[in-house]
Amino acid sequence: MRIDIISVLPELLESPLEHSIMKRARDKGLLEVHTHALRKWAVNKYGQVDDYQFGGGAGMVMMPEPLVSAIEELSATVTYDEVIYLTPDGQQLNQGIANQLSLKKNLLMICGHYKGIDERVREHFVTKEISIGDYVLSGGELAAAVLVDAIGRILPGVLNDETSALFDSFQDDLLAPPVYTRPAEYRGWKVPEVLLSGDPKKVDEWRHDQSLKRTKERRPDLLDED
Repeated sequence: MRIDIISVLPELLESPLEHSIMKRARDKGLLEVHTHALRKWAVNKYGQVDDYQFGGGAGMVMMPEPLVSAIEELSATVTYDEVIYLTPDGQQLNQGIANQLSLKKNLLMICGHYKGIDERVREHFVTKEISIGDYVLSGGELAAAVLVDAIGRILPGVLNDETSALFDSFQDDLLAPPVYTRPAEYRGWKVPEVLLSGDPKKVDEWRHDQSLKRTKERRPDLLDED
């Protein structure tokens, strides 16, 4: 998979994408991530990519010319399955969206800044708008890093244990069950006997029951049929 990211501050993406599982995915050749500084397509020698809002109001808006130039130049060599704009008013990211996007070949992400991007770019170039939560960040870079991580970790071959991602929270619309490791007893606190039983069927049943219980307690909205 290839992911291109357009950003005013691409440096903000360096650390999240250069360590841990994302680094492993890139080192294995399973994921390519290319960041592009929007100022490369600035409208003048001063690096301008934003301007005042028409109609007045506080805050600057990212101009259409630099973004359109960047999108068109990148699209000339790569065919993108989705052009994604990270924005607070987009569709809220969930595991299902991450799963769907992980099946794509090429993605282009746009990181917003200031008051956002000119609406005409959204209307004519953006194919999907995604939010990572009901709050506002200083820019879309952190949101893009979250989205890349959510997608990249479930690409086949990225995780050492191929089945690990299948049991993450939200994969089956349930929260993950409690997990335990050695020692079996610590300060008098014992691991549930069923996990020590060696009976895979009983363990699976216990985990499902615990997932259901935890979801009912913490995220009952996930169980709503509506």
